[in-house]
Amino acid sequence: MGSYADSKLFVTTLAATVARLRPGVLSIAVDPGWVPTKMGGPGAPDDLELGHRTQEWLASSDEPDALTTGGYCYHRQRQQPHHAVHDEAFQEHLLRTLAEETRTAL
Repeated sequence: MGSYADSKLFVTTLAATVARLRPGVLSIAVDPGWVPTKMGGPGAPDDLELGHRTQEWLASSDEPDALTTGGYCYHRQRQQPHHAVHDEAFQEHLLRTLAEETRTAL
């Protein structure tokens, strides 16, 4: 069984891969934070209201930072993702695995 951290690594890598392979497409991974939801639990320390603000900003803003691709954002701030995210060999392996599992190539 995989973990939430594994799935976040894979979705972040997929976003970076789309940005690399499709430069005309804006593709950014977002970390909403550890927010108090059913999944996060009532003791989660982050702000539920701030959890969705980055997605809203990316979807509606004309600011230059919102119109760049291939990034990873937390509360409207660029963050450095795990080093594997930008490893092209890892990206290609992920694409092959996803294509095998879904029978759909990117």
